[in-house]
Amino acid sequence: MAELIRGLQPAQVRANIERVRERIAAAAAVAARAPEDVQILAAVKYVEVEELGVLAEAGIELAGENRAQELERKVTAYPGRFTWDFIGHLQSRKVKQVLPLVRYIHSVASDSVLAQLERHGTPETEVLVEVNVAGDPGKSGILPAELPGLLERCPVRVVGLMTMPPLATSPEASRPHFGALRELAGAHRLAELSMGTSQDYEIAVEEGATIVRLGSLLYRPGAS
Repeated sequence: MAELIRGLQPAQVRANIERVRERIAAAAAVAARAPEDVQILAAVKYVEVEELGVLAEAGIELAGENRAQELERKVTAYPGRFTWDFIGHLQSRKVKQVLPLVRYIHSVASDSVLAQLERHGTPETEVLVEVNVAGDPGKSGILPAELPGLLERCPVRVVGLMTMPPLATSPEASRPHFGALRELAGAHRLAELSMGTSQDYEIAVEEGATIVRLGSLLYRPGAS
C-alpha cells in the first residue's frame, strides 16, 4: 500500500500546479485546443484528510476520491471547499452513499450500478462510463463494443467516458488508447474525457482529455 501523504506546503503545491498548467497549455497547443478546456482533478486517495486544507489554500478546486467511505469523510471535513468526483471502482451498494456527494461518477461499468442509479439517481445526476479500450484483463471497465447497449440502459445522463490504459514504460504508449477513447466519445457525442494521470497527462491532453487525474505530480517537492 502506498504511503499516506503528509506535510504538504501550499507554496510547493501551488508551484507544482503552475508547472502542470504550463505543460497542459503546451500540449493543448499541439492539438489546437484551449488549455481552459482541461480540468485538473487532484486525486486524493493517499492524501490525509488533515492535508486537504493545504490543497484548498494552494488553489485546488476539483478533487477525486476512490473510496466511498473516505469520500464521505473528506467531504464532511471540508464542506463546500471542493467540487468532488468519484474516480475509483464503484460497488453497486455504495451508489446511494456516493451520489449526493459528487458532481460526476467516473466509473460506471456494470448493470448492478445502473440498477442503483435508477433507484437513487435524480434528473441532475451525471456520470461517465469507464471503458477498457485496450481490453486489458487487469483493468476495470466495459469493452468498447458494449458501450451502445450500456448507454441505452443507463437511467441517468452519461456525459463522457473514462479510461485507464495498461501500465507502460513510456507515456507515448498510452496515445492509441487515449485516441480510441476520444473517437468512441465522438461517435456517441459525449463531451467529457477523463483520461491521463501524472505519468501521461500531456499525451492525454493532446488526444482530447477534458479531465486529467493527477496525484503525486501535484504533491511531491520539485515535481515536474
